[in-house]
Amino acid sequence: MIFTATLLTTCLKVLLIPSYRSTDFEVHRNWLAITHRIPLKKWYFEATSEWTLDYPPLFAWFEYLLSWVALLFDPKMLNVDHINYSSDNTVLFQRLSVIVTDLVYALGVYMCCSALQKSWRKDVVLPILLITNCGLLMVDHIHFQYNGLMYGILLISISYMFQGQHVWSAFWFSVLLNMKHIYIYLAPAYFIYLLRHHYLKGPLCIKTVVSLGNLKNLAFLGFTVIGVFIVTFLPFYDHIPQIISRLFPFKRGLCHAYWAPNIWALYNTVDKIGYILVSKLNGNILKNSTASMTGGLVQEFAHSFLPSVSPLATMLLTAIFMIPAMVKLFTLNKQATNFVRCLVVCALTSFLFGWHVHEKAILMAIIPLSILSIMEPTDAKHFLILSTVGHYSLFPLLYPSSLLPVKVLLHFLYTLYAFHSLYTMHPLTICNYILPLLNAFESLYLLGLVGVFLYENLIHNLLGLNVGLPFLPLMITSVYCAAGVVYCWVSYYLYFLKYDGLHVRSKNSRNKIE
Repeated sequence: MIFTATLLTTCLKVLLIPSYRSTDFEVHRNWLAITHRIPLKKWYFEATSEWTLDYPPLFAWFEYLLSWVALLFDPKMLNVDHINYSSDNTVLFQRLSVIVTDLVYALGVYMCCSALQKSWRKDVVLPILLITNCGLLMVDHIHFQYNGLMYGILLISISYMFQGQHVWSAFWFSVLLNMKHIYIYLAPAYFIYLLRHHYLKGPLCIKTVVSLGNLKNLAFLGFTVIGVFIVTFLPFYDHIPQIISRLFPFKRGLCHAYWAPNIWALYNTVDKIGYILVSKLNGNILKNSTASMTGGLVQEFAHSFLPSVSPLATMLLTAIFMIPAMVKLFTLNKQATNFVRCLVVCALTSFLFGWHVHEKAILMAIIPLSILSIMEPTDAKHFLILSTVGHYSLFPLLYPSSLLPVKVLLHFLYTLYAFHSLYTMHPLTICNYILPLLNAFESLYLLGLVGVFLYENLIHNLLGLNVGLPFLPLMITSVYCAAGVVYCWVSYYLYFLKYDGLHVRSKNSRNKIE
């Protein structure tokens, strides 16, 4: 099934080659040029284009290797001063590079499925849910990025955790961090799980802490993780501060160009409404009523009504809200599903409270939750809600009207399959009556997305509001989706905190855990 699903989605990806592409297409073309034409010592100083290199060094090396293949397609794309260069061969190469590297994602899916107990849900449902993820199709193969490659590495790391091979899991997660640093939000779950089940194995006591065997485990694990970072950063040792400044550009502002559906989307909306109401009450002219938070720009922003939010505040909130999950994970047994649940909680927490969160970061929670959805009805319920809302929240990224049928069809077909397969898999019965996974409130909320869609794409223009309130459809979409994501976070967090850690064991109870 994995091969079939991969083949069919690859055919679809090929059909999407000529479709709309975002500024990220130029970003990666520029990075190809920088790594190919500019000396290594200047990679993170080059600023001819506004799209400077701001991923960790391992991804820069990935771009460097790609550049040698790009040379065969069109050498002109590798000129640093050829800004916005997009010949047919350049487009073909860029698109094909994403399609080919998605094989890493397919490998990750295969390894995760192989680590689980053989069943119809593992052999059929899970591969389809992962391989055909419509969010990845929209973000990577239309919008343009390499998220499939990243999530493939994450799935490989998770698969080794399922098998109890902790060092290999940590190795691949370290590779992932050196490819894209945003995954650092998942690091607390790795740290706590490995601390408890790789180093502090057995009863917690002084003897366990100073045990020679456990200390050897800790040393080998630490050597593996630190070794990956040393190998990655060593060629750039004399300008690491410059790399750090590129990786964490706090001046980009609290929110991304399009509001990610998180706490700050709700916060900005309250600030916007409060400013308008206070201004009207005071009889002031709303000189700044189009506040930059609704202008789709990436920049620093001072709130008008509510206190402005600093990067430090977002980091503190994220850390504080992760602490209960870390404590819970430390107390749970070795079942790797407990670790994956904690990954989901970490991903949702960082998505809701992080600084300058991108909409596509919701996939960091959806993809691990896909694995859990085939195991427990509660996991399945949260997956259905989060994937439906999270994937819909990506729609504003694909703004050309010509893409409307494409993104709707991708989302509809994926959601339809998810609901059908998971409802079939997790029938809840009481007195011979089959109960739905979602309650009435949750079902009505998801149906409300239809109303949001109609307003954004039809009603807003019919009411003639596109001139006076051009930001309103985006704001409504962000706020409505944010409500759903917050609901999932609260509900799933409580579920995780109450979870007893018990689950069905996998096909190899000594080494592999489902």
